[in-house]
Amino acid sequence: MEKMKAAVLHKPFDVRIEELPVPEVKPDEALVKVKAVGICGSDVHYYEHGKIGRYVVEKPLILGHEAGGEVVAVGENVTNVTVGQRVAIEPGVTCGECKYCKEGRYNLCPDVVFLATPPVDGAFCEYISMRADFLHSIPDNMTYEAASLIEPFSVGLHACKRAGVKPGDTVAVMGLGPVGLLTIVAAKAFGATNIIAADLENIRLDMAKEMGATTVINAKEKNVKEAVMELTDGEGVDVALETAGSTATNRMAVDIARRGGKVALVGLPPKPEVEFNVLNIADNELDVFGIFRYCNTYPTAVQLLASGIAPVDKLVTHSFTLDQSKEALEVARTEKNTSIKVMVNL
Repeated sequence: MEKMKAAVLHKPFDVRIEELPVPEVKPDEALVKVKAVGICGSDVHYYEHGKIGRYVVEKPLILGHEAGGEVVAVGENVTNVTVGQRVAIEPGVTCGECKYCKEGRYNLCPDVVFLATPPVDGAFCEYISMRADFLHSIPDNMTYEAASLIEPFSVGLHACKRAGVKPGDTVAVMGLGPVGLLTIVAAKAFGATNIIAADLENIRLDMAKEMGATTVINAKEKNVKEAVMELTDGEGVDVALETAGSTATNRMAVDIARRGGKVALVGLPPKPEVEFNVLNIADNELDVFGIFRYCNTYPTAVQLLASGIAPVDKLVTHSFTLDQSKEALEVARTEKNTSIKVMVNL
């Protein structure tokens, strides 16, 4: 295993299948044969624009950070995984030594090395070496596709934990891409009784019901705020989870939360500044939480998805081979009304 195939992004819209050296394994790392990689919105953004904020593709980059695979080699100091083990790959390797890591909020580590974030290569390749403590064993009944979905599911779990979703709550999830749909599953796991889901696309609204939403709202047909208020007898929801990443839904999250309610901002709007009604936030004593990736979620996420809490494999609407990575990215970029999660299988 000296050489492997990889899908390499050279510039916007320019993805090439190349032969590269198989990564060397350090003493604290394991070599994983990648089996499935989900395409994330960030992958599409790098593919289309070559950058996200301050992260710019300045040299050829391998995309993909939602991955599952099989351990094929381990470093001499590795004890938590063995050869042949099926694993989900947690893509952000942190330092373990800074203030944030010591506090348990390692998602805030300033020295994180995150897959497919320039200049760090990702998982659209046959093999990847990872520090072994960021590999999480998965059971035999979990598909590699589901293992790759643990990454976006972790975002939803982290949002629900930060916002304090609890049994009996009424929550709203606005924006039903893969993260939004998996946030529904997370809210269900936290015990939310009523889960209101809103989006513009019927395919995503139908999938929201499959994931556990109790009510869905088509934002093309109804005023979402009015519909939420009608459903909650004019009070609003206990927790509003914004997962669309639009300016309008960021504002709406604040408008539909009840007095004393909570708002979790998961999606990133196109412009960093969003005008909020601060008087509304203060008068209603809302708690507003920023959500950045996740921490300490993977073991719980593995258990939940393995339990069959929701049929998450149904989220995979398109599958491609590694050689078809460019086609996969194009489908994810251009067919948002017919696709949910596009997967590359190796």
